[in-house]
Amino acid sequence: MTRVKTGVVRRRRHKKTLNMTKGHQGVRHSLYRRAHESLIHALQYSYDHRKKKKGDMRKLWNVRINAASRDNGISYSKLIHGMNLAGIEINRKVLSEMAITNPEAFSNIVDSAKQALGE
Repeated sequence: MTRVKTGVVRRRRHKKTLNMTKGHQGVRHSLYRRAHESLIHALQYSYDHRKKKKGDMRKLWNVRINAASRDNGISYSKLIHGMNLAGIEINRKVLSEMAITNPEAFSNIVDSAKQALGE
């Protein structure tokens, strides 16, 4: 088998890694081996946190809905239960946006949830 020299290919691969790790601290952006390790971890963190962001957004929506519902005299859990009993199927994302941008409509939903609960 003949010998293959990897000069150009290796240099391109190393340059690509070093360019992707710009902004990393210390030798993590200048030495290839450390930069490669740093890049592997950074890519894994970005993948994991893309998944985690969905849960973070749901937590934010719940906090917003809870604050708006307490302004209308009902707790978050009672609001969600009352909405289920009333047959109102609005997801939390839309409900939190409605609480911020359209408080009158949110108040109507809270009232119908209260009626379904019997309050």
